[in-house]
Amino acid sequence: MARKRTEGRAKGSANRGRARRGFRVLVVDDAEGIRSYLANLLELRGYDVDTAEDGRSALALLEGGANPDVVILDVMMPGQGGLETLEKIRELDADIPVVMLSVVGSASTIVEAMRLGAVDYLGKPFEEEELEAALESALESKALELERERMEENTADYCDVVWAGEAMQRIQGVLEQVAETDVTILIHGESGVGKEIVARASHEFSPRATKPFVKVNCAALPDELLESELFGYEKGAFTGAASRKYGKFEAAHGGTMFLDEIGEMTAPLQAKLLQVLQDSVFTRIGANTETHVDVRVVCATNRRLEEMVREGSFREDLFFRLNVVNVEIPPLRERREEIPDLVAHFLRRFSLRYGKRRVRVSDRLMQAFDEYPFPGNVRELENMIKRVIVLESESSIIEGLTPPLDPMSTGISALTELFEEVEQTAGEIPLREVGRRASFEAEREAIGHVLNLTNWNRKQAARLLGVSYKTLLQKIRGCGLEPN
Repeated sequence: MARKRTEGRAKGSANRGRARRGFRVLVVDDAEGIRSYLANLLELRGYDVDTAEDGRSALALLEGGANPDVVILDVMMPGQGGLETLEKIRELDADIPVVMLSVVGSASTIVEAMRLGAVDYLGKPFEEEELEAALESALESKALELERERMEENTADYCDVVWAGEAMQRIQGVLEQVAETDVTILIHGESGVGKEIVARASHEFSPRATKPFVKVNCAALPDELLESELFGYEKGAFTGAASRKYGKFEAAHGGTMFLDEIGEMTAPLQAKLLQVLQDSVFTRIGANTETHVDVRVVCATNRRLEEMVREGSFREDLFFRLNVVNVEIPPLRERREEIPDLVAHFLRRFSLRYGKRRVRVSDRLMQAFDEYPFPGNVRELENMIKRVIVLESESSIIEGLTPPLDPMSTGISALTELFEEVEQTAGEIPLREVGRRASFEAEREAIGHVLNLTNWNRKQAARLLGVSYKTLLQKIRGCGLEPN
């Protein structure tokens, strides 16, 4: 019988619990020990938990009105197995994220699970951090899916907005022209221009559209984790590798692998990626045999790989392999004709999301948009409109976009305030202190500007500022900077 756990949850991990309060997980496993372990573990982290001992009980719960945010489903169960249960869950509700668990698993089982709509696949035993990461990813995917549905049902089709401009229509034409081929695509563009949208379109236009589209951000993970994320590892490959882990390339079998920020990939991983592109094979960490995959690779970067090749930081042979079809997405400042439609779309989207009255932006704000360079591109515009809706005011946006006529008289910046203080105190502040404070504020302003320019990609910001990643983190804390 299915067992429902109440709102009461064990104390502990309070901060994480608050962050997950209200999320409900359905655990489906025929082993009572596993069900109890997972239920207790998840409740400690603030989730609400339902459990079911087999697939039929899980389906009965769902048909009876249970509405979990994510399902954890065992593959090997007596009677109705996990894959069959997953297929029936998809018939009941196509949007519930499902994370599969199994003591043993083959590449074919993982591929079939992903084909049926599973968002992740974990081997038993697994680390608590692995499960937590899988759940967070699943909840994020559900949020994105719900957002997509809201856009489709209640707003103008976002794709129509994105592809309306002349520059984006040319890009769409290129994608349609190569849709029937498996050539690699390299997408260039500044942060926030819509590289992932173009990558997804290349997948949706292709015969692989019904197969998985798997994204990996090469800048988001340390080098050692990125390798295991992409290629997986064997049990015992390193300390903590308690079971075999299948990588994203195997999950993308038959579909498309999107490697974002490919310019951040280190030389050893570049060599391994080149092998996949040349021979469609790779080797898991700790394995002695090769694994064959059928994957189309699409990459994106905001860096100039040609320059990296000349500098020796990116392999020339890999660059030529990736650069079969090169798509350059212009920045928003070169696509200003798209701004009115994008503004209208984001107004509808966020009015609906936050339950706010629908408004139109003033002519003054549209004029400011028309003159603003948008270093953060479409993503920056999106965040601005979100602030307008949430705060129900344009004033902070207009103030930020409109430069003061006389910076020395406004007193807005900390540097200006310091200079005014020096003037008012008539030399009471020692020159050394003036220099120290001026240096601090100038450095704080420079770091903040570069972080905003890179959308808080700290790795990229550290490179642009010419400091180590660790040094940048220390300076961010020391300057009291926080992401928007």
